[in-house]
Amino acid sequence: MHLRSSAIPIAFIISLLFAAPGYALDTSLQQGAPEDVGISSQGLEKITRAFLKETAEKRLPGAVVLVARDGKIIYAGTFGSLKPGASAPMPKDAIFRIYSMTKPLMSVGLMLLVEDGLVELTDPVSKFLPAFKDMQVVAADGTIVPAARPIIVQDLLRHTAGLAYGEITKSQTVKDAFMASGLMKSDIEYDARDLTAAEEVERLAKIPLINQPGTAWEYSLAVDVQGRIIEAVTGKRAGDFLAERIFKPLRMDDTGFYVPEAKLSRLAGPFDVDPASGKSFPMIDVSKVPGNDSGGAGAVSTASDYLRFCQMLANGGTLDGARIMSPSTVKLMTSDHLATLASNPQAPGELLLGSKGYTFGLGFAVRLADGIAAVPGSAGEYMWAGYGGTYFWVDPRERLVAVYMTQAPSPIRSYYRKLLKQLVYQAIVTLRD
Repeated sequence: MHLRSSAIPIAFIISLLFAAPGYALDTSLQQGAPEDVGISSQGLEKITRAFLKETAEKRLPGAVVLVARDGKIIYAGTFGSLKPGASAPMPKDAIFRIYSMTKPLMSVGLMLLVEDGLVELTDPVSKFLPAFKDMQVVAADGTIVPAARPIIVQDLLRHTAGLAYGEITKSQTVKDAFMASGLMKSDIEYDARDLTAAEEVERLAKIPLINQPGTAWEYSLAVDVQGRIIEAVTGKRAGDFLAERIFKPLRMDDTGFYVPEAKLSRLAGPFDVDPASGKSFPMIDVSKVPGNDSGGAGAVSTASDYLRFCQMLANGGTLDGARIMSPSTVKLMTSDHLATLASNPQAPGELLLGSKGYTFGLGFAVRLADGIAAVPGSAGEYMWAGYGGTYFWVDPRERLVAVYMTQAPSPIRSYYRKLLKQLVYQAIVTLRD
């Protein structure tokens, strides 16, 4: 059901979402009454009002929002259009380019190899990918010096490898090297899908590091390198390994690294021109098999698929009888891994939400305390988001999971992340302390 007109009573719209036979979500997570899990239905209406307004006034092209508590879906809404300018409303099973929300998927995949005993967090990356041996680093004075120690697997998972994104780094030396290598393009951001996995590794390893390994958090192509390790260890494409170990067991049927022709009619699209900035932000072409499965920005998914992944994590690594990973691994991944860094260990929250209060684990931003952050939440909550506007978080203490899908690669995307977060938490009437 498409939420289109605010003239309809909001409470009636929300009741229809759960009553209508046509709105059965593609997930076996049970739908529940908000009040049964300590959530106010009236409070949840604020989410509906807010996103109806944003899409009706053409500030947001369309969105799907899912919220679950205690493993029960207590809010589901679709807003706006599948593609701006088209008549099709946003369907519940719309497919989105999730960009950096690929990262938690790939990080979980790599940790499964740790669980298998095939990889250790202290292994040097060069053990699996020899091109990363004897790396060079851009020093503070601009000179190129040898790396003080090898990059290890843990560095890749917590973004302390010294690698960078050409689109983000402040080092002109590194930015120029990214552009020259083809790992960064002038017309479309975060797109290296035309390269093979081997070409990506070879070119990235020749670019000097932005920091000495293990010394600073720098958001980067490190998760692409995680995927290359998976491939080196298993002999399979990273996407095929994730499908085998994560997507298929969790019945994430619409998640992968491209959209088959039969499903392209469900692919969501962005505005041609972002209304917030007046600029165009073209998105990656996901209509064909890519040259490499980018762990950092390459996947597509639906809201219900990603909710299943998040609920698996919230459950300690299992869902519907499928055990994906150990609860001890989930705990390790969602703990603080930046505490010993001298340089800004709260940078992840500033990048994602423009707020302090979040450190980084092994694939997720992790909330340090109930306070500090300028958004509601609980200590131990973990989350991440994507360039295309997508966002999710898992709050273990409140037993709360939320997924927000849109195609709005705009500088204003952090506004919608914060908006949804505060509207979900204000609807809580019973805390799980």
